[in-house]
Order: sequence, then C-alpha cells, then structure tokens
Amino acid sequence: MSPPAPPSLPASPASPSSSLPPVGLTAIGVAAIRAAESARPDRLFDDPYAAGFARAAGDWRPGPTAPTTEDAPRRRRGLTAWITVRTRFLDDVVLDASAGSCRQVVILGAGLDSRAFRLTWPAGTRLWELDLADVIEFKERVIRTEGWHPRCARTTVPVDLSADWAEPLLHAGFDASAPVAWLAEGLLAYLSAEVRDALVSRTARLSVPGSRIGLTLAASARLAAWRKAHPDGDAVRGDYVALWQSTAPADPAGWLAAYGWRAALFGVAERSAAYGRPLDDGFGESEEGRGGGRLVDATRL
Repeated sequence: MSPPAPPSLPASPASPSSSLPPVGLTAIGVAAIRAAESARPDRLFDDPYAAGFARAAGDWRPGPTAPTTEDAPRRRRGLTAWITVRTRFLDDVVLDASAGSCRQVVILGAGLDSRAFRLTWPAGTRLWELDLADVIEFKERVIRTEGWHPRCARTTVPVDLSADWAEPLLHAGFDASAPVAWLAEGLLAYLSAEVRDALVSRTARLSVPGSRIGLTLAASARLAAWRKAHPDGDAVRGDYVALWQSTAPADPAGWLAAYGWRAALFGVAERSAAYGRPLDDGFGESEEGRGGGRLVDATRL
C-alpha cells in the first residue's frame, strides 16, 4: 500500500539559517533531491514528505553543492544519483529487516528522514531517530505544522553522536536484548575516523545476532578532489564536502568484521542498474562513481 500523500499546506515559517547547524543544513539539500526523485514517473522511491521539509526551510537550494564551476553539472549528477540510489537501497535494507525479526529501527543522524511516515511497517515496530537537538526541533516544527503522523511508534532522541548516545537511547525505551535494524545514511563522513569507529562498535554492542545495519561510506576520491580544489581549506555555503572528516576505510568489509558485522557491499552504479535505471557514462567520471562510495548491508554475527 502506498503511503498517503501529506496535506498541501502553506510553508512553515521555520528558517534553517537561524536554527540549524551546518551539518543539519545538508539535510535540506537531501530532502530537495528526494522530492525531485519522487516527482519522476520512474521514481525509485516515493517520499511525499521531502518537498514539505524543503519548502519549510525557506532559503534552500536544489541540493547541497559546491560553488559553480565547469564541472558543476557533472558533480550534481553524481551527487543526485548517490542520494537517490542510497535512499532506495536503505529502504530495502530496513524493510527486509523489519519483515524478519527486527521490530526495532534506529536511524542515526536522522536529519529530515521520513521513513517513519512513508514506509509500511509491521505491527509493533518501534523507531528511534537520533540527531542534534536543533535538527530535531526544526523537524518537529515542520511535522506539527503539516499535521503528519508516523506509521509506527516513533521516538526522537536529541544527542551528539560524537558522545555516548547509548544511554539516552536505552532511556528512551530501546531494548538491547531484541533484534534491531540500524541506519546510518550519509552520516559517517561527518565523523572523525575515531568517532566513526566508536559508533559502529557501539551499534554492535547494542545488537543481538541477526540484527542488521545499513550504512553509506563516502568516496575517498570525492574528499581528495575537494582538498585539491581548496588547498587553503576555504568553504562556502552548501559546500558539504568541506564538512567531511573521514571517508570509506580501505577494507570496509574487514573493518566491519572487526566489530562483529558481516557485510555485503555494493556500488551505486550496480545498484541503480539492478533497480532498472542504468546510470549514464557521465556518472563514472564523477567522484561518487569512481569506486570509493559504498552501500553496505551488514548482519550482526
């Protein structure tokens, strides 16, 4: 059953420029890309809430981009494909997990994720969204204004994911003795390698065997290209790569195995073709298409 279309209401007066931290602002661009994908007749997913989030932001662009350059169109195509395919991929991961034994879902760095509202969940599903307090506050204002209602038991947990977020999650009702499906979409690149490793280790400690985690790993080529173009480390509004602190480990499967996760890894082009939408040759020339970015579906051993 398709999720009901949210009501068409006037834009919220909320403004991210005054309330959202820099990392939170990237979620607006992601929402705009999801809204554009949802308007396509051949869409890979349907997110009728994304346009509401982007509209509520007020001062938003069609996606998080670097300054206009000769290769800006190529970069935009690569970024759009990356966000579109990863959204569909992680939808499939979490729905497959919840169709099995996982009735707990935790979205780390949830941003403006609308899966609690747009996906069809089995009865008894509980979902937690973890993010910075300012991001959650903005999101909740939009949800209240639009009158949206989740399709599962949804709980928000304001936390800094660079700190110990396990205790707040447990206090919010999470059961570490039951299977869980974790999502970390577009998150790990904004964490240092040390914090990233601690986060993955923590998910493993809170997961019983059979639990799942779906995550994305950023392309190292993308960060290398940004650093080459910005040797002084200068950044401008919307330059999301400037906020990255890490990229994919050299051996992602071995890295996850060290924490007790058995991982299956996929490339964006391969997944997009599997979804019936082969990417054009231009994608292969983008940093996202040169083999660095990875989509991960891992199971707790």
